[in-house]
This record gives sequence, structure tokens and C-alpha cells, in this order.
Amino acid sequence: MLMTYNELVDLADNGVISPVSLDRINAASIDVTLGQYIWREDPRGGVVDLMHKQVPGMYRYDLQDGPFDLSPGEFILASTAETFNLPDDISAEFRLKSSGARAGLDQSLAVWCDPGWHGSVLTLELRNLLYSHNLRLTIGMPIGQMVFWRGEPVPVEASYASRGQYNDDNVAQPSKGLR
Repeated sequence: MLMTYNELVDLADNGVISPVSLDRINAASIDVTLGQYIWREDPRGGVVDLMHKQVPGMYRYDLQDGPFDLSPGEFILASTAETFNLPDDISAEFRLKSSGARAGLDQSLAVWCDPGWHGSVLTLELRNLLYSHNLRLTIGMPIGQMVFWRGEPVPVEASYASRGQYNDDNVAQPSKGLR
């Protein structure tokens, strides 16, 4: 069942998502902001082996050093500033802010967070869909919103806490390989 305002306030109060101020809690979503680091593709190219534990050819950029201008067609990994600790009865879904999408920013890849995912910021896959303009990204800017769903608790052995490979990540994570 979709969670709404009062339940979302409880989630924030209980540390399911933090930090969150009340002004970022909407009727059926919580606004999230862009974190400190992004991963940028090395322009020298190469081959990405999807079964490999780390995607080669990416380097980290610190947004505290200044804004990052996402070039037309460029793909990066970024993260939310917020950390998530989903219990075994709550899942979440990321949605890009519509104003960003209308400006040419795209994030339509991995948007789902399973029950039990914890101790992590959300890695975002961002791309500039424009042909002629850069899109400026700054630390702390509103980037999207999280929609939360409550269901029956999943068994411990099925929880992302037991089965997931992206728990306890405090920065955006390149691929750890398909499994």
C-alpha cells in the first residue's frame, strides 16, 4: 500500500530515511537531494564486462570542489545525500523531479529499493538527454523523490538485508557485477 504524509513523517522520525526535514515531506513522497560524489566515465573508453565486480573506466568527482556540468549524452553515477534503512515490510521507488526531467535530465534505470536494504545512500544513474547544452549539478540540489510502499514483511532469507550486495554503501556505487 502506498504510504502517505503521516506515515512518511513516521519513517523520517524513525530513521528509515535521514536526514529529512518536514518541508521535504510531500503528500505521497519525500524529496531527496544530490550527494557529494559522482562517478564519471573515463573518456579513454574500453570494455565493460558486466560480470566483473567493478566497472573499469570510471573515476570519482567531488561536488564540494564545485558544480559538475553534465555534457550532452553523458552518463554518470551519483547518489542521494540521504541514507536509507528499509525495514522488511517497506520498499521504495525513486522518481526524478519533473523539473529536472523537463530540462533534459534522465534517470530511468534502476529505481527500485527492496525491503531490508539498509545503511546506504541511493545510487542514481543520470544522463543528459540534450544535444547542445550541459546540465549543471550541485551538491544538495533537489534531485528526486522517494515513494514508499508497505507490504507484508518478507522472510529474513528473502530480505535484501540477507541477499543484497549494495548494503552499507555511503557513496554512489559502480556495478559490483551481475549475479
